[in-house]
Amino acid sequence: MSATILDGRKVSKEILNEIKQEVKSYEADYDATPTLALVRAGDDPASVSYAGMIERTCNKVGITFVAHTRPSDVTEDEMVRLIRTLNDDETVNGVIIQQPLPEGIRPEVVVEALDPGKDIDGAHPLNAGRLARAAFVDRPQNVGPYFVPATPLGGLELLKRYSVNIDGERAVIVGASNLIGKPLSLLLTRHWATVTVCDLHTKPLSAMTKQADILASVTGVAHLVTADMVKEGATVLDFGFTEMDGEWVGDVDFENVKEIADAITPVPGGTGPMTNAMLMRNTMTAAQRQARLGVRQASRVSTVAVSPTRLGEEASQASSGS
Repeated sequence: MSATILDGRKVSKEILNEIKQEVKSYEADYDATPTLALVRAGDDPASVSYAGMIERTCNKVGITFVAHTRPSDVTEDEMVRLIRTLNDDETVNGVIIQQPLPEGIRPEVVVEALDPGKDIDGAHPLNAGRLARAAFVDRPQNVGPYFVPATPLGGLELLKRYSVNIDGERAVIVGASNLIGKPLSLLLTRHWATVTVCDLHTKPLSAMTKQADILASVTGVAHLVTADMVKEGATVLDFGFTEMDGEWVGDVDFENVKEIADAITPVPGGTGPMTNAMLMRNTMTAAQRQARLGVRQASRVSTVAVSPTRLGEEASQASSGS
């Protein structure tokens, strides 16, 4: 048996074509173009490269991209002031804060200064909290709109686009990061999966992974998941990305696991391309919400403590990650 390849490149192209049409409709309806602002401090090579990828993706769909870069000696107060300026800028619909931030800047302080309604990568505690409290997908909405981090949202979208059953399945996630592992566990739980979250301290790890109908790995440890750790017929999502012997590989021993699994994401070309596509999706969603509600009413949060906004109180609006 050789697994179905969950082709992130193919699916991301489909999504980007859909968003391109939505951008055209938005421009016709509101005489404005959705805008994504990227905030970066310093010149971390990976961050610079990723910013370039986001800019190219924006250009493909017609979303305006604006980069706000600061030197590595920028202060925390200066970063917070920049974020507040973008909060107040009615032409900016979505903001992504690239990490790592320079030493001496607390990421949580900068992220919490961001308007949750513009937080298109779901990093703000309000968005994380709403995802955690959200009802199952077939139940009435019980929280205000929120954003889900783009990478796990892309993984979920791959499962949906390939009609992988989630309801009632046993899902095991290896890695509990705030931007991938934890939100992915919540997304799958919302879709009625029974979810177990493991990490590198889980012993024996193989005893847990072998139970998974849906297995996801988020550790960044090359070839951590071997064929003897995978249940026959499982669906495998690989979020790892590590250079090994001059090639990029994932957490999963792809060549051997694909003979055991029913479906699997390759590295590269699996979950990676989906991330930028879902950032575009979240930017478009933010622009549409703000246009419906009026930016002045929708984009205000306290700079001291997060307080409910009119945007957040629109519980009847659909939320990302449904």
